[in-house]
Amino acid sequence: MKPVYFSVLVIILLCSLAACSGPGSATSGSADPRPNVLLIVVDDLAFNDLGLFGSEIRTPNIDALAREGVFLTNFHVSPNCSPTRAMLFSGADSHNSGLGNMFEDLAPNQKDNPGYEGYLNFRVAALSELFLEAGYNTYMTGKWHLGLTRETSPAARGFERSFAPLQGGAGAFGNMLPIVGPGNALYRVNGEQLDTLPEDFYSTKFYTDLMQEYIGADLDDGKPFFAYLAYTSPHWPLQAPQESIARYKGVYDAGYDALAEQRLQNLKDRGLVDAGIEPYPRLLDERPWDELGPEEQRYQAKIMEIYAAMVDDVDVYIGRMIDYLKEIGEYDNTVIFFMSDNGPEGHAMQHSFVEVAEWAEVCCDNSYENIGNADSYVWLGPNWARAGNTPLRMFKGYTSQGGVRAPAFFHYPRAMQTAAMNDSIVTVKDIMPTLLELAGIEHPGAGTFQGREVIAMEGRSVVPVLTGARASIREPGDFMGWELFGKQALRQGDWKILYVPSIPSRDVRLPVLKPGQWQLYNLADDPAEINDLADSNPEKLQEMLALWERYTQEINFIYPDTLTGY
Repeated sequence: MKPVYFSVLVIILLCSLAACSGPGSATSGSADPRPNVLLIVVDDLAFNDLGLFGSEIRTPNIDALAREGVFLTNFHVSPNCSPTRAMLFSGADSHNSGLGNMFEDLAPNQKDNPGYEGYLNFRVAALSELFLEAGYNTYMTGKWHLGLTRETSPAARGFERSFAPLQGGAGAFGNMLPIVGPGNALYRVNGEQLDTLPEDFYSTKFYTDLMQEYIGADLDDGKPFFAYLAYTSPHWPLQAPQESIARYKGVYDAGYDALAEQRLQNLKDRGLVDAGIEPYPRLLDERPWDELGPEEQRYQAKIMEIYAAMVDDVDVYIGRMIDYLKEIGEYDNTVIFFMSDNGPEGHAMQHSFVEVAEWAEVCCDNSYENIGNADSYVWLGPNWARAGNTPLRMFKGYTSQGGVRAPAFFHYPRAMQTAAMNDSIVTVKDIMPTLLELAGIEHPGAGTFQGREVIAMEGRSVVPVLTGARASIREPGDFMGWELFGKQALRQGDWKILYVPSIPSRDVRLPVLKPGQWQLYNLADDPAEINDLADSNPEKLQEMLALWERYTQEINFIYPDTLTGY
């Protein structure tokens, strides 16, 4: 079938219709006592990027929400975007919900196998489908990454209104710059493909404004809403308005080594890490700041200025979203959950993703004066990612803590604790059962849903933790596993095993990863995963490997016969 394309005129018309039926007063006509849900996901945010953790990036609105809610300091996700989102929307492991590997990286032996469809499969009842069936209005703006076709788009998975870039990333402005070209980034509005964006399009602002218009259009129908606000920032290519970037002019002139030291000290000062902790060591991909020449330092500092501006802008527009909820009288009755989908992007593209690096050279003007603009294409890189993630090991794409530990919090003072931090283990699979419980919605379990067979959720509701009834939802024997791109890990309590497959080109650059061998760490003593205990504690290693085998059987694991740059 020939794709249907929507133009900028249609977008404006849709937005105008929504605005025309928006609120006429400061309170909503909601008669349904159930809470609204605002699910906010940011893309590639580093573990300690928030001001709450002592970051120099200004995030007062996010910080205020977190301080009024329950911050999950031990929250775990997948190493990458779409598997995390699959677990968020299914409550099940990504290998069971369709994203056993990312669509872009499926190995030949994984294709066409259950759990490796490359989209959120129909063996799961999607979070949005359940909210819609329960009588909620359902809206989405922002990154989807759970299917490219109309049949796998947000419109097909329970969202009544949606505007979404479909792929892993895109430029922040209206020129539809793709993650890899040629061609345009793919967007769909209510399932229909777009061919243009508004000239003044800036993703963070647009997604926020449109979400408010979606909510406003139905404000008087008496139904609660489920709103999924999925920002693409601060994912690469790093782009932001020049006035936003200017707010951080000169902030990073001291370099990434100084930033890493300061960020770590701030964490220690706040009691968020032990005073004696050491950060994960520098990689061979990383050069000390003082080895860079003046022009290279100047260029690198601006890259971080752009990244900080993107995070700052997310905070600004979350603040406007909160103001809107207060204006319409729905703030106190809205459950808010905020999370990042994985750690920061720290890959050196010229080594890991040559096609991306080559595309950046031909698509764009990456001169110092132009980076950050719509026709530029730069990324964070390992040095700044290490600073943002300190003291954790590695970054996005890895099953070490730097890839799978992310900032997250709940905010709903009406029914949970305030000003609380909880350090128990929580996973992204736990979010769906939590939101369903808070909304009073039943999951069908392993059975029939909308005429198809679906699997049960694997996650557990964290409501007992949020209310203070329990310190943790985990039991001593519980374990969790990760696998992506052949990188493997399993955690039980404080113990964790880790495996990085051998790729000759990567092994030479990153021998510190100890490729091709299982490693063992005690995260209570060594959260940076520096001291491998596999040789000194072989019994514990074998015990953990037995759990790993059990995990692979539960997820029908297919080891990729082709490994990618991740």
